[in-house]
Amino acid sequence: MASTPPSPTNSPPAASQPPPRPAAPPRPAWDPRQPVVRPFPWLRPTIRIRLTLLYGGMFLMAGVLLLTIIYLLAADAMREGSYLPFRFIDGNLESTSNACPSLRPGRIDARELENAVQVCMNHQRAIALNGLLRRSLLALLGLAVIAFAFGYAMAGRVLSPLGKITRTARRVAATDLTRRIELGGPDDELKELSDTFDEMLDRLERAFTAQQRFVANASHELRTPLAINRTLLEVHLSDPGASPELQQLGKTLLATNERSEQLVEGLLLLARSDNEIVDRKPVDLAEVASQALDQARGEAQTKGVELRGDRVPAVVQGNGVLLERVALNLVQNAVRYNVPEGGWVEVTTESRPGEAVLVVENTGPVVPAYELDNIFEPFRRLRTERTGSDKGVGLGLSIVRSVARAHGGRITAEPREGGGLVMRVVLPV
Repeated sequence: MASTPPSPTNSPPAASQPPPRPAAPPRPAWDPRQPVVRPFPWLRPTIRIRLTLLYGGMFLMAGVLLLTIIYLLAADAMREGSYLPFRFIDGNLESTSNACPSLRPGRIDARELENAVQVCMNHQRAIALNGLLRRSLLALLGLAVIAFAFGYAMAGRVLSPLGKITRTARRVAATDLTRRIELGGPDDELKELSDTFDEMLDRLERAFTAQQRFVANASHELRTPLAINRTLLEVHLSDPGASPELQQLGKTLLATNERSEQLVEGLLLLARSDNEIVDRKPVDLAEVASQALDQARGEAQTKGVELRGDRVPAVVQGNGVLLERVALNLVQNAVRYNVPEGGWVEVTTESRPGEAVLVVENTGPVVPAYELDNIFEPFRRLRTERTGSDKGVGLGLSIVRSVARAHGGRITAEPREGGGLVMRVVLPV
């Protein structure tokens, strides 16, 4: 009778066993934080090796050429120095040149001849050495000129990638983050520097683009609730049965809502003006300034500020809407930050060789020179005006500077003697 296997009464069921632990992923065999080690780094055509070979080869060639010239000059000097300027004919001494005046033609004994020949040879040797020195100096001077010219040309060729990097950096400094170096050539230090610079520009462009996109999206999302709030407040204020307290509260909320709308519009304009202007059209700064004065005339009359100034045609290539906003912001700031009585704002335009200038000058409180750099920053005002809530949202001059830079221009501020500012916008024609 076959025996049956014993039943596993003491072993736990299969379902109650824990699942097998998954195997851990293999650890990487390389450390991503460590720089890539190149095989045979001493074979890499680095700038040091190339400059060493270049200037070492130039020095060797110049040395070989100089030695050849000196050898030829020395051989010629020895040939001339070994030439005897006399001869004997039938026992009589005859001079063939005036190099040895101590030798007189005629009969001469041996001792006198020996002394005369020694003097003559010394004289000939001195003449040969002087000629050799003079020709060697001329040869050295010529080789120095050739070496400096060749070295200048070679240095310019070797360092030409640095010029390309510098030009690209200047274009990037003009808010054009789309530029890249893309340097070709051997894999040396300059190529590594340009690649690192390109990677940095990629990160900067992504960061600036993300920032501008965030500001634009946030501003667009804020427009809708602000518009709804304004509509509800206007409907509430139009109710004749509302109490005076509610009317006053509604006006206060409406002013606050209007200020928020201005802030949103300013952020949108600031985000758009940070980019370089691509679609450019002829714009007359005199016409732009006149339109800005017409828009600010009502506020100026309310505050008792006189608007004046002569405007001559000054045509630039740019965006008319943004340039009009520049003039309007400057005029509004000049009107709002003015003296209580007898104030004025002078707006002038002029055309210079290669550039057009818009100048807005006004009376007002005395502005310290060290405060001028702060007025162009977003949400920054002068210390005496930080608590004011009816003079804008603090983006006016930031927008002006951003638009001026996008047009390739600049804006400067100077304090007036007696109070006020002189704002000068310079744009290329």
